[in-house]
Amino acid sequence: MEINLFFKKILEFTIPWFLTSGVKILAILIGVFITIKIAKIFIEKLVRKAVVGSRHSSAEAEKKREDTLIKVFSGTFKVLIWIAAFLMILSEFGMDIGPLLAGAGIAGLAFGFGGQYLIRDIISGLFIIMENQYRVGDVVCFNETCGVVEDMNLRLTKLRDLDGIVHHIPNGEIKKASNLSKEFARVNLNVGVSYDSKLEHVIEVINRVGMNLASDPAWKNKIIKAPEFLRVDNFGDSSIDVKILGEVKPLEQWAVTGELRKRLKVEFDKEGIEIPFPQRVIYQRKSPDLS
Repeated sequence: MEINLFFKKILEFTIPWFLTSGVKILAILIGVFITIKIAKIFIEKLVRKAVVGSRHSSAEAEKKREDTLIKVFSGTFKVLIWIAAFLMILSEFGMDIGPLLAGAGIAGLAFGFGGQYLIRDIISGLFIIMENQYRVGDVVCFNETCGVVEDMNLRLTKLRDLDGIVHHIPNGEIKKASNLSKEFARVNLNVGVSYDSKLEHVIEVINRVGMNLASDPAWKNKIIKAPEFLRVDNFGDSSIDVKILGEVKPLEQWAVTGELRKRLKVEFDKEGIEIPFPQRVIYQRKSPDLS
């Protein structure tokens, strides 16, 4: 009898609560999901229209920049809207959020003294995004750490290197960001040839290989300017070092350079051009015959 009375009291309390506060909480949650969806569409359209393309940037590069901005702005808005919804839900549970907000203000003041690094990271992240220093999908180097930007927000950047290791780097600690994939990249290759080689012949072979590579259907869409002889770069101990330079689309410099090396080796072998390697000649002195 007492148990039935207990459940009756619970139902008398919970049913009115569900019909009032429960419905409001459900409406808040639904409103949050709808608001986030609408905001994401609005932010995407706004960014697509607001970002002005540069004549030096390709359509793919501009899209990467726009996608990065959309991701950051949408993520920031999502966090803010969930914080607001959380406070509204607390008020529906009967909690007075006034003192909570006042306490948050005091805590924020104290946090401001200890959270200077977080503020520095966020400000640095804003400048990185607005100045378009790098985007998601770019290959960058931060001091001695290089890799593909997998994700970024206002606080940190996630970088995956060639070994598959993911580095989490706070934006405020990035003093120098070197972007290896912005607008265009270069084939920058030094090749050593024998001192016995005829230099004009070497130049002709290098330029021919570069032009053939740039006209190859499998590679021509990756190359902006055919690799060609630039200058004699050095008189080495065992070789004449010549520099080859060309321009390619972003992220294609490694593949194109590798293919160029292979074709140069094949063509040099055909043309009798030697790629020397360090050699050491040892003379053995004969001991005098004492007999």
